[in-house]
Amino acid sequence: MIHTAKSRRGFLTLGLGAAATLLVPAQAEAAARRLPERSLHLYNTHTGESLKTVYWAEGQYQTKTIAQISRFLRDHRSGQVHPIDPRLLDVMASVQRKVGAKGAIHIISGYRSPSTNAILASYSDGVATHSLHTVGKAVDIRLPGHQTRHVGKAAKILKAGGVGIYPDSDFVHIDTGKFRTW
Repeated sequence: MIHTAKSRRGFLTLGLGAAATLLVPAQAEAAARRLPERSLHLYNTHTGESLKTVYWAEGQYQTKTIAQISRFLRDHRSGQVHPIDPRLLDVMASVQRKVGAKGAIHIISGYRSPSTNAILASYSDGVATHSLHTVGKAVDIRLPGHQTRHVGKAAKILKAGGVGIYPDSDFVHIDTGKFRTW
């Protein structure tokens, strides 16, 4: 009987811990869900392209717009396109709102093909071998007029995924993986 109670207590503790873990990223998602429409204004620093679009409307992500954003966030070196995690768009929009930025979000790096990522990783210790950029779940951004550390702090508060702050290179990495910072 004691063994069973202990097992139940452990199971309940594990279950509550898992539920709490799910709630933290859900806070950013819940804030975004309350908006009738979600939009982004993006500027790609490498291609010079700009995109201003509504990616969430009528209670759902807009499939055609997500495909358009995925193309916009393509690997600018190889031209390869990969589907972008729509939650990443919500995180970008939430960070922009949190810092009060009004202009375009500058994209430093969106999707990176595995071959591009391998080349970059061979030149820099700052590029992860198994980067979430290679699966459409990471982006490096800059919000002109806002300090990199301030943008990074806003992203950290959301706890919606990984956040890396690179003040010397003037960008913040955000992803939809598990919450971690560097």
